[in-house]
Amino acid sequence: MTKTKILITGASGFVGGSFCRQFGTREDLDIRGLGRRPSDLPGYIRADLTQPLHLEWQPDVVIHAAARSSPWGSLREFRQQNVLATKNVIDFCAAQKVPRLVYVSSSSVFYREADQLGMTEKSPVGAAFVNHYAQTKFEGEQLVRSFSGTSVILRPRAVFGPHDTVLFPRILRAAQQGKMAFISRPGAPAVGDLIFIDSLCEYIRRAALDTSITGEFNLTNNEPVEIQSFLLLIFAELGLPTPSRTIPRERALVIATAIEWIYKCLLPWKEPPITRFGIGVLGFSKTFDVSKSLRVLGQPSVSLEEGLQRFITWQKQQLHS
Repeated sequence: MTKTKILITGASGFVGGSFCRQFGTREDLDIRGLGRRPSDLPGYIRADLTQPLHLEWQPDVVIHAAARSSPWGSLREFRQQNVLATKNVIDFCAAQKVPRLVYVSSSSVFYREADQLGMTEKSPVGAAFVNHYAQTKFEGEQLVRSFSGTSVILRPRAVFGPHDTVLFPRILRAAQQGKMAFISRPGAPAVGDLIFIDSLCEYIRRAALDTSITGEFNLTNNEPVEIQSFLLLIFAELGLPTPSRTIPRERALVIATAIEWIYKCLLPWKEPPITRFGIGVLGFSKTFDVSKSLRVLGQPSVSLEEGLQRFITWQKQQLHS
């Protein structure tokens, strides 16, 4: 059997590592993960993508999932790890004559501090962005569009699941410490889409292997939820305290702005306990029309309900380990 050789960056992180664990033993695939940090993944390659990439091995497809995904940091840091790194991956593909590139971007490229419902791949992007992460992920997209081979740009929304290092760790830590507050807003509660990590990894695999697939795709589980009710369910399952405080959205945004300014001036290396982006997650609705991805890439492989139970089971194991 001829194996498809796949190089996936960001393998020491959430998405890349999950992809390697999910598909690393398949007989039809030869997967090698690449990342900055040490890892015990089979065939793992340790490399810093802010430097030019040189490998003896020639993959059939590269999946670029590495990124600085923190909500905090300087524009220079984000440009190094999200834009320069993407350029170096593209240069590697060109030098090695890799015909196909899959870029894992972010749905945050669309975000505004407002409700946004039913967004599609044609929804406006820029010129202003909610944070440096969103801005530099879009700058990476623009580089990928210049790639000489075939390319796919995937924009997942709110990825969660086992081994999450970005979304839920901050929320659960705040809840454990009794520092979590909910956000009130005019009208109905904020709703939002999510995508379970295994569903995302399966979408990435399909995009990598089907050479007829090109262009941009927004990815969700296609099951919008009330965000704060979803969090309450998780807190209850994990035995975490229910937040006792509720802050009006506009007041919370003012507080977050002041805290960000203080940290930027006095503690620029440290992430603030509250950010405007974090308030926006709880205070603004974000949903997507994913008709295009459903038509081309198919249904999510794992339902939101099943994904939630898998995540809770894993999280309980972490709390008791």
